[in-house]
Amino acid sequence: MQSCNVMQNKSLKFAALVFALSLSGCGLLPDKVDETAGWSASKLYSEARDELSSGNYEKAVQHFEKLESRYPFGTYAQQAQMEVAYAYYRQGDQPQALAAVERFIKLHPNHPNVDYMYYLRGLINFNDQAGFLSFITKQDPSERDSKAAREAFDSFKQLAERFPDSIYTKDAIARMKYLVNALAKYEVHVANYYYRRGAYVAAANRAQQAVTDYREAPAVEEALFVMMRSYDALGMKDLRDDAERVLRQNFPQSVFFSGGRASDKPWWKIW
Repeated sequence: MQSCNVMQNKSLKFAALVFALSLSGCGLLPDKVDETAGWSASKLYSEARDELSSGNYEKAVQHFEKLESRYPFGTYAQQAQMEVAYAYYRQGDQPQALAAVERFIKLHPNHPNVDYMYYLRGLINFNDQAGFLSFITKQDPSERDSKAAREAFDSFKQLAERFPDSIYTKDAIARMKYLVNALAKYEVHVANYYYRRGAYVAAANRAQQAVTDYREAPAVEEALFVMMRSYDALGMKDLRDDAERVLRQNFPQSVFFSGGRASDKPWWKIW
């Protein structure tokens, strides 16, 4: 009986050994040495920067994260946090990029380069508005969302207000002007969309929103014209006359009075 138990124990041990070896063969056990083991902070940073410059964003992020993990209290760690945000931005991973930016701002609100992170946050949202601007390609503008453009504007505005002397503020202000034009044009496109479908109240309201929110935008001229036509279609003569009066007063040479259209010059090219 004792001999039988011994044999069973040996069989169980052998089976366990075979199972462990099979796991190793399937790659489920560690079989690769970390090439960065023993690297100094400066070497990790240098290699990460090289990967970033080469467009290997995923590997750059890995190196920067290892740098921060291994050397959390040095200046390289703070720089790595900034570089990670930029790498995610270049990779097109907006959620990760924004999370990295917010984390840095929260951890280092007084960092000498925190203005760059505010600027980067604006850029991340700015580049996420491709869908919003798709009405340029004749897609239905009522199906698009202007959230990204508004968030980009707010990000650039924070930079301009908090860091008026930043080297990034001039470009941020230019992009804010672009976004105002984009948002106003978007409202006009939606207003025209409603007008073509006979939704004259919605058209007038959307055009009025463009006039109210974006007074200095070139699209205001067309917004007033849409208001004028919408009120005319609704038989609201007084409101129609008010819209025409404001249009003539602010745009006396408007092409809309002669049945023309606004200039075809690309409104989005402002710098």
